[in-house]
Amino acid sequence: MKTIGLIGGMSWESTAHYYAILNRETAGRRGGLHSAPLIVHSLDFAPIEAMQRAGDWAGAGDILAGIAKSLEAQGAEIIGLATNTMHICAPQIVAALTVPFVHISAPTADALLADGIGRVGLLGTRFTMEKRFYIEGLEARGLEVLVPDVGITNLNGIIYEELCVGIVRDESRRIYVEAIARLQARGAEAVILGCTEIGMLIDDSVSPLPTYDTTDLHARALVAAALA
Repeated sequence: MKTIGLIGGMSWESTAHYYAILNRETAGRRGGLHSAPLIVHSLDFAPIEAMQRAGDWAGAGDILAGIAKSLEAQGAEIIGLATNTMHICAPQIVAALTVPFVHISAPTADALLADGIGRVGLLGTRFTMEKRFYIEGLEARGLEVLVPDVGITNLNGIIYEELCVGIVRDESRRIYVEAIARLQARGAEAVILGCTEIGMLIDDSVSPLPTYDTTDLHARALVAAALA
């Protein structure tokens, strides 16, 4: 099994879920006492979040690309970025690497298409919902993507002010469920949990639509790539 390099910390809450899924998936596939050969670089999220607010995506990309190169130099043979939003910097990261980079949208699109989904709702940070970098990747696979038409600020605030610091509130869950219901009314057949923290709040047991958790799908894809 190849060694996985994971760029995490954005937030550490979701990176902890990545770590658990990577190891459980490896154990499930390989059996016994096997776990994932893994190198994690966990960033301090505060400076990255400040760059997000300032729109300094190039500066953030330089940081992430440098970390990716460092992980490769340490022996990582597959690289993953444990955040949806910062995949806006994916081109800079890929350009810095000679080993494969597993993009978070790819396994999500694979799963949706395998299930016959054509029109999907996307939830995430306001950057993921409002900018085109993530949506374009899904559209290129033939998916029609819907984003919330109201309440984006509230959805974004719940991620940064609550989930990123480990706060899970029933009232916030209700707000997300209502957003999913509005997407359903517009014709969405499923919903992408397009922020690596949203799975802390929403799953199929509460969602009006089938959910596709990018954290789970991405971590499993990283294991599959490492075992290929």
